[in-house]
Amino acid sequence: MKQIDLSQFKVTSRIELSKAKTRIDLEASEDEIKDKMKEVRKDLGDWQDTLYAFGKYAVLICLQGMDTAGKDSLIREVFKDFNSRGVVVHSFKVPSEKELKHDFLWRHYIALPERGKFGVFNRTHYENVLVTRVHPEYLLNENLPGIDKVEDVDENFWKQRFENIREFEDHIADNGMIIFKFFLHLSKEEQRQRLLRRLDKPSKNWKFSPGDLKERKLWGEYQKCYQEAINKTSTNKAPWYIIPADDKDTARHLVATILFEELTKYKEVKEPELDPAIKKNIAEYREQLKQEKN
Repeated sequence: MKQIDLSQFKVTSRIELSKAKTRIDLEASEDEIKDKMKEVRKDLGDWQDTLYAFGKYAVLICLQGMDTAGKDSLIREVFKDFNSRGVVVHSFKVPSEKELKHDFLWRHYIALPERGKFGVFNRTHYENVLVTRVHPEYLLNENLPGIDKVEDVDENFWKQRFENIREFEDHIADNGMIIFKFFLHLSKEEQRQRLLRRLDKPSKNWKFSPGDLKERKLWGEYQKCYQEAINKTSTNKAPWYIIPADDKDTARHLVATILFEELTKYKEVKEPELDPAIKKNIAEYREQLKQEKN
């Protein structure tokens, strides 16, 4: 398999999405990529066990992408070897009536993983500067002071939201949250093919909604909003990674490998030392158990 410089996917300066790749060639067969993926996800699962024992960090993984980008299947494959109690996935839908009575970050804050665990946000707090920016009329549901009509939503409003997001991520990072943000970068043609497959396969029909076609017509608007969101919020504490997503196996492999390589840089994350008094008497404890009768 071709060696890939993973740093190329990390956003460290201003990017143009139109110039970012949606497909790369790993020079490997599908089976080879899947086998390598199995190795990495096993290593990730082992690292999570150590993280849980260490107990001072949590990991937040944010996944964004256009419809059909492969977020659900990526979650299924990357975290397959985790202890089920070690990873919690939240799929954020349209805000509920209760959620709309709070600020836009509230429902995300209360869903953050506790120390020792991984949390995956399938769609994230960034929907509040993506969907609502393409459809500003949705903001009226938030009942915000000073926002009584769409015309009240100006550039200063979005500037404040980006600042709120950066402050939110800085705050949780300062308190032990390791943050990864992945944009699954799909081409418009690949999305068309995936939507067609949903229609062609009866078992996949349930995934299709006519609304998918309406949103597809706004592709350019979404790309513009994603580009601005990524450029304004990729920081050292909470970096964005743009992952070529036209090939699902490659995207999963890249995400898993980036996670493992970055997380293993935290050299202090180790299993705690056993209490000396307990360690001293391990042989005795073992003998006691051996002497027990069934």
